[in-house]
Amino acid sequence: MTILGFSQKIVDDRTMGVSKTSEVKSSSRKRKNDLEKGRDKPEVLLVKELEYTVKPSTVKGKKKKPSKVKEKPLQENVISSSLKQEAADGKGLGSSLWNGIQAEEGAAPASEETKATSPQGPAVGLEGSSRWEEEKKEDGVKWMQLEHRGPYFVPPYEPLPEDVQFYYDGKPLKLSLATEEIATFYAKMLNHEYTTKEIFQNNFFHDWRKEMTSEEQEIIKELDKCDFGEIHRYFVEKNEARKGLPKEEKQKLKEEADKIQEEYGYCILDGHREKIGNFKTEPPGLFRGRGEHPKMGMLKKRIMPEDVIINCSKDSKIPEPPEGHKWKEVRFDNTVTWLASWTENIQNTLKYIMLNPSSKLKGEKDWEKYEVARRLKDVVHTIRAQYRKDWKSKEIKKRQRAVALYFIDKLALRAGNEKEEGETADTVGCCSLRVEHIQLHPQLDGQEHVVEFDFLGKDSIRYYNKVSVEKPVFKNLQLFMKNKDPTEDLFDHLSTTFLNKHLQRLMDGLTAKVFRTYNASITLQEQLKALTNPEDNIAGKLLSYNRANRAVAILCNHQRSIPKTFAKSMQVLQEKIDAKKKQVEEAQEEVKKAEDEFKDTKDAKAELNVEKKKKLLKRLEEQLAKMNIQATDKEENKQIALGTSKLNYLDPRITVAWCKKFGIPIERIYNKTQREKFAWAIDMAGEDFEF
Repeated sequence: MTILGFSQKIVDDRTMGVSKTSEVKSSSRKRKNDLEKGRDKPEVLLVKELEYTVKPSTVKGKKKKPSKVKEKPLQENVISSSLKQEAADGKGLGSSLWNGIQAEEGAAPASEETKATSPQGPAVGLEGSSRWEEEKKEDGVKWMQLEHRGPYFVPPYEPLPEDVQFYYDGKPLKLSLATEEIATFYAKMLNHEYTTKEIFQNNFFHDWRKEMTSEEQEIIKELDKCDFGEIHRYFVEKNEARKGLPKEEKQKLKEEADKIQEEYGYCILDGHREKIGNFKTEPPGLFRGRGEHPKMGMLKKRIMPEDVIINCSKDSKIPEPPEGHKWKEVRFDNTVTWLASWTENIQNTLKYIMLNPSSKLKGEKDWEKYEVARRLKDVVHTIRAQYRKDWKSKEIKKRQRAVALYFIDKLALRAGNEKEEGETADTVGCCSLRVEHIQLHPQLDGQEHVVEFDFLGKDSIRYYNKVSVEKPVFKNLQLFMKNKDPTEDLFDHLSTTFLNKHLQRLMDGLTAKVFRTYNASITLQEQLKALTNPEDNIAGKLLSYNRANRAVAILCNHQRSIPKTFAKSMQVLQEKIDAKKKQVEEAQEEVKKAEDEFKDTKDAKAELNVEKKKKLLKRLEEQLAKMNIQATDKEENKQIALGTSKLNYLDPRITVAWCKKFGIPIERIYNKTQREKFAWAIDMAGEDFEF
């Protein structure tokens, strides 16, 4: 079955039943801007008469109760008075932990109402139960104490050796340090596809000239006359030399890196030593972007201390900036979890130094995210009934919202946000779809009411899918497309803000992204139940897990390019399989010979030899089966990115419960870093956990 076919099957099971244009019609865009600014409130557009016709030229061809979670036993004396107070209030982690303890001690369990409103949180901290013995914080307060060293800045630029030169129009030209550094950024990328793109070249040359001295600007006027070849070769040779360093030199470099990690890679958070995630500032370089990004090739400037805002607690030792510099600002904001921030110059977006995913705060945030998604299952049927009802609303705005929500729910589409034209690649989400991004087919491939999607989603990943939708959805799409040009918005009376405000009214904390998390996690759980055979060996069960994960990745459109080494690695694996097959055949012959010998002699020694040969054969057959499973797994997932959904959309407790139930070592699913990130889930989820 093809990827698209498999995707359609998932959609069918759950439902029961690339344009690069930059011109969007101003009237359509104005309506969406009015929506954002609230200027459309007096206007209520009614659907008085439906004419289900489409201009041929318009369409471009292209309550189940919450499950109980097993927790590690905790003694009463590790629960602080604040947690007991939370328990008395019937909310928060205190309620969850206290109810668990009371149940273990034989006390009456929490009421069903409490269970529904206060889902259980992580049972113990990542460093033990003491991490939860803290004073109850006010709403919005993330920490009481935060101390750190500030960011680690990229070392200053080191000039090129005298014998490595830049040439202009065939002649060597000595560059100023600032100009030379930027030249090295381009030289390092000479063998990359980016440097062949005109927009990359133009943006680079424009920004490079701005950093040149006036004398250099007078000389360097054409990129085609610039020769970066000698600089490029220097860095290629330098990289090769680094790879060939003696073991002692590599160890020395590692020790230096470890020293930096030890000094800058940790902070003190409420008395606990926590690991920091990205403690280094981003190095200067050339912006790449995804897809055909209009800003590719622009200069990412070096981050200086004067660009950085430090966040820490008032009573902590404020980090000292590098000598001769000062911080842009020092804040004492305990309602946020970032340690430092700055604004990057390409997109003018904020960048942050954050805690490592294994930290307590990150673990709590992850847990809260998945608990919101779990709560959705209690109201999702009501929400679906509501948007089906709104398909027939007299207000066009409600109809568009209902159809968009149907796509977000059933196809796990991203909502899509408003963007400044020309600032980013031409990527869209559900709310920003244009008429040219879909094609309607009353009948196609034996199915009715088929919608063919073709657009660039996040990171310029193409989303292409043919989906059979419910008849009212199809009819509404015909209405939305009527008398519109291909470049006009499909949902011209809808914005992401309007949609999310509606979702907030339906359930506290509900956004379009929560649907994506919910449907991804539910799909994994259902697929694991359907695919896992308890009789399979570990390799077979892991194949089932990866297939379940693949179903989610397809649903979420998590694709990747086929790795360059894929063909070679498959060839090597196939050679190993062929060699193993030969060993199995030889072992089968050895077993037959041993059995014949035993028949003739009836000798005890011959009988033992038969058993020995059979054991060897069995071991070889198991090895062959494992290799075949590995080959199947690699082939099926060559274009699917399993990691994105595993880390960001799948409740890790589903995976932990599955591993515990079927005896799969958790390290076969999560690597060391991932196990640290999901330590809270590994600690709290029993084999009977249900999302």
